[in-house]
Amino acid sequence: MAPLNKSSVKTLEFLPLNGKITWPPQSHKPFIQYTPGDGVSLIIAQSEAEFDHLSGNLARETIASHPLVPHLDTSQSHASIISLQVTLFPNAGFCIGLTAHHAVLDGKSSTMFMKAWAYICRTFGKEEFGFSFLPPELKPSFDRSLIKDPNRLDMVYLNQFTALGANSEPKQYKERSLRILSNTWRQSKSPDSVRATFQLNRADIDKLKKRVLTQWDAINQEGEKKIEKPVNLSTFVATCAYVLVCMNEVFKDKDIVFGFIADCRARLDPPVDPSYFGNCVFPYIVDTEPGDFTDLVNVAKKIFNQVKKLEKGAAVLDGAEGLPSKWASLSSSSSKRVIGVSGSNRFRVYETDFGWGKPIKVETTTTSGTIGMAESRDGNGGIEIGLVFSKDEMDLFASLFHSGLEALP
Repeated sequence: MAPLNKSSVKTLEFLPLNGKITWPPQSHKPFIQYTPGDGVSLIIAQSEAEFDHLSGNLARETIASHPLVPHLDTSQSHASIISLQVTLFPNAGFCIGLTAHHAVLDGKSSTMFMKAWAYICRTFGKEEFGFSFLPPELKPSFDRSLIKDPNRLDMVYLNQFTALGANSEPKQYKERSLRILSNTWRQSKSPDSVRATFQLNRADIDKLKKRVLTQWDAINQEGEKKIEKPVNLSTFVATCAYVLVCMNEVFKDKDIVFGFIADCRARLDPPVDPSYFGNCVFPYIVDTEPGDFTDLVNVAKKIFNQVKKLEKGAAVLDGAEGLPSKWASLSSSSSKRVIGVSGSNRFRVYETDFGWGKPIKVETTTTSGTIGMAESRDGNGGIEIGLVFSKDEMDLFASLFHSGLEALP
């Protein structure tokens, strides 16, 4: 891939993105600062790689996607918020890549930005151009006062994450740093690492839900508090449970620890506007034992039990003070394999239309410890699952994944 041009653009509708995160010595915490001349880095590039191969679902080298993802400038005291890259594949198509700093925005917010950009491109010349003509769901709210934080979780998390940076290996991070911790992202650089996408169609998901619900009461570990059977099971729970059961067979030498990120906008008390632009998410660690991941029903029950807690309004932040240190401890354990979720089928990423119809492929550049999740492109209620494994691990997972689905009644 050869870069053609690099420039800086102004995102007028999303003004905070034009600035930089800065953390001067006299400040207790970082903040966004705009200096005249600041903007969002935009790279225009051209690639000779095979477009169909990169946009397909079959396993390919993980590093093949790296040239499509823009670099985010970060340092100890300053960091860009987002960077963009448009890569042209002559006579085939193009790719838009976005990298964002999670200190400022979460997945829902970055998806909103992409959809707003697409909307403006799609409607330019058809109606008056400007921010005021964005539909309500794409008009960002930047009012940070909407988030009530009486327990000062901002400082609790900041102190714990800076301590994590100070103790990181190699010793390239100071306590006060805006760099992204490499051990946090755990992006696999192994030459044997491959990326693939797996599909669960609507019928597959319905079969998984039926399997779990019909055996719900029959599977109950001794001494375990009974989890009330739900009327319906979410697609998220059914999908994660099935993928984790398959993963458990792949990673037999390690105990799986599963966690996920929940959008808290509608769950806080009082709730926050759905278009709130920033970070409004909270991580949850599912309370499981190593043996739980051998059975689909049991792991689904454990995930459901954690998801159910999200219905309790302000209680969604219970235990927030100690979570970063707990997560760091689990991640550093050599006997455990920490698995998270990136993306969401609720983001509706395939509705991001720049004027040429829905994208051929939308992909989160998932790491080796992440289940990438999006809705299926066909719009029929299925799920796309993006994974990164070694070549041998991917072959085993694929065999387990497909044979497991074929065995479902």
